[in-house]
Formats: sequence, C-alpha cells, structure tokens
Amino acid sequence: MNWKSLFTPGANMSPDEVKIFMAEHQLDEYQLLDVRQLKEYERGHLPGSMLVPVKELTGRMEELDRTKPTFVY
Repeated sequence: MNWKSLFTPGANMSPDEVKIFMAEHQLDEYQLLDVRQLKEYERGHLPGSMLVPVKELTGRMEELDRTKPTFVY
C-alpha cells in the first residue's frame, strides 16, 4: 500500500480547526501521527501521538487505523 493513499480522502484542516476537533473528541476517536525524527519527537510531541518517521511510513502502515481521522505533523 502506498502511504499517500492513507491521506487522499481527507480534507486539510488548519491548526485551529484541529485544536477544536481534538477538544471536542476523545483521544481514542482519532490518531495523531508524528512523522518527524526520533530526536525531534523526544524534544516534544503532542500527548497521545504515535511516532512513525516519514521514511518508515510505508513499512509501518499496518500500525495505523484507517477508520479514524488522522492528524499528521
């Protein structure tokens, strides 16, 4: 599976729209995907986010829940 296909059907949201969505939903209703490198993640990340560096994304697609809204940063 191509990693880009995970994101094709979704709409782009502004950071403010994502903050509102997160405030109105439980963490188990969506997933936060941090695609930065480990050192960046260790310096700080959003609570509940999953680290999958962009270079590893293709090989780790099975770890993602395609049924949930996914916010990538």
